[in-house]
Amino acid sequence: MMNAIMYTVDAENQVELEEKTQLINQVLELQHTLEDLSARVDAVKEEILKLKSENQVLGQYLENLMSASSVFQTTDTKSQRK
Repeated sequence: MMNAIMYTVDAENQVELEEKTQLINQVLELQHTLEDLSARVDAVKEEILKLKSENQVLGQYLENLMSASSVFQTTDTKSQRK
């Protein structure tokens, strides 16, 4: 009788240990996934900053081209009417 009780307790402990091990493994996997996602977010933020900087440079370049071109110069409508 005592052996049966001991076996039952050991079996319950084994099941509990396996469940805990599975949960620990799931938590570790989720932590790794979170780390990967966090690293990806950081990389995307850096890319966004780089693209914003490039856009500013291109915008300034276009402004300079437009100001240097007579096509984009403002005209004085009063002087044209005379």
